[in-house]
Amino acid sequence: MATRQKRKLGDILKEANLITEAEILEALEKKKDRQKLGDALVEQGYITEKQLIEVLEIQLGIATISLYRYPIDEQLVELVPKEVARSNILIPLELQDHTLTVAMNDPLDYFAIDDLELLTSYNVKPVMATKEDILQAINKYYDKGKIDQNDDDQAPAIQILDQILQTGVTLRASDVHLDPTEANVNVRYRVDGTLRSDRTLPKRIQNALIARVKILANLNITETRLPQDGRIRMVIDGKPIDLRVSTLPTVFGEKVVIRILDLTNIFKKLTELDFNQKTLEQYSEIIKRPSGLILLTGPTGSGKTTTLYGSINELNQEGVNIITVEDPVEYQLEGINQVQVNSNVGLTFAAGLRSILRQDPNIIMVGEIRDKETAEIAIRSSLTGHLVFSTLHTNSAIDAIPRLFDMGIEPYLVVSSLTGVMAQRLVKKICKDCKTTRPAAPLEAEIFEKRGIEISVLSEGKGCNSCRGTGYRGRMAIHELLIIDETIKKMMLERVSMSEIKEHVKEQGMAFLIDDGLAKAKQGFTTLEEVMRVAIVE
Repeated sequence: MATRQKRKLGDILKEANLITEAEILEALEKKKDRQKLGDALVEQGYITEKQLIEVLEIQLGIATISLYRYPIDEQLVELVPKEVARSNILIPLELQDHTLTVAMNDPLDYFAIDDLELLTSYNVKPVMATKEDILQAINKYYDKGKIDQNDDDQAPAIQILDQILQTGVTLRASDVHLDPTEANVNVRYRVDGTLRSDRTLPKRIQNALIARVKILANLNITETRLPQDGRIRMVIDGKPIDLRVSTLPTVFGEKVVIRILDLTNIFKKLTELDFNQKTLEQYSEIIKRPSGLILLTGPTGSGKTTTLYGSINELNQEGVNIITVEDPVEYQLEGINQVQVNSNVGLTFAAGLRSILRQDPNIIMVGEIRDKETAEIAIRSSLTGHLVFSTLHTNSAIDAIPRLFDMGIEPYLVVSSLTGVMAQRLVKKICKDCKTTRPAAPLEAEIFEKRGIEISVLSEGKGCNSCRGTGYRGRMAIHELLIIDETIKKMMLERVSMSEIKEHVKEQGMAFLIDDGLAKAKQGFTTLEEVMRVAIVE
């Protein structure tokens, strides 16, 4: 077998002046059990994955490749068992002159290289790829041959669903779509808000695959003509994951959408929710008041639930009784009484809310205000000394006021109860690994100037392996917070136009969604295009 010079990652990073000995020791102290130093340094923010790869590339002369564009020899995959590939994060790529080229996330893992050489009897030549890239390639290529050849439909359905879900978690997808067509089944993932196709499966395994999902979600397998909803809780890649399953009968069979709820991601503190300092201070102040109604607004998928749960977590203490009524209960929170809406048996938001009031609550969360009855009970609850959180589907914070009036709620009730309204949207974050700056074009600078922000350069992502060439990775929230002061209460009672209220809050210095978005674009977190996509220029 090949002899190789063995070097330690810490020494290489110190030589490159990327990190100090003290920082390495600190990272080692904080790292999880069996976590590698490189992963710990990236996770704790000392270095980026790109910096790590570049240093190893220069110092060790190991090439970096982009696996999602790489033609992998599928027969070589059989040389390395799937468990070995997944646990060591590696995948064989090609074999030439008795040398096996293997993509590795950690090319300094000499134990893994030695094991591979013993296992395959070939010399191993490592190349580097990102962890995400390798895990996705493993999900894509392993078992593929078995699935294509296997006539027993049930066996591959179990393997395929495991692969599909593992890929979803690896990609940090929010949803997995199984779309039946006339000839096959398309698998698509929603990543950072954008739906993208991943693979096509043969039509013959459609029924077995959907049956497998239904069995896990405790749904009725024989019912194919009506929509069904269920949930699955499982551990994927060592992480507890909740899956919400929805089936819908279509012309070509049942379409299944699986919402992936990563339980390690939801329990965020308010300080981790991308608020600017002023909004965070104001919002923290209003949620600590003993009573009142606080509304979160925005379209589906704008992160309202995360903010609601963040707010409730902040207030969740032993001496407080918190009850929620949700449709559905997305995340199960410790120490909080959660009620699931069930319209089939008459347990609506309004009915649930009425019963909650007899349970001596301090804080109530209503998943969504959809009708006059729910709105009235929520408002009356806030007037009888409860703090009530809920959501509305409106375009801006100010639009929540006319929406409540349109529902038929008396203005005096809205005025007495409403404390604040927070509108939010999600924008894609620029990929840290390929972030670059460029001079702002005159038209772009003008948009910022109109909002009183001066700018000369803007950031964007060039596109790299980490972000699969998109230039974006992850999402962040932009907010606007309307606090109902005495002047606004008076204006609401007089039923003045919303444009007058808007003028008043502008004079008071309220930052609108566009302002928060442009400020975050100026700081280099997101792009102007993303802000303009979700925020209206006031």
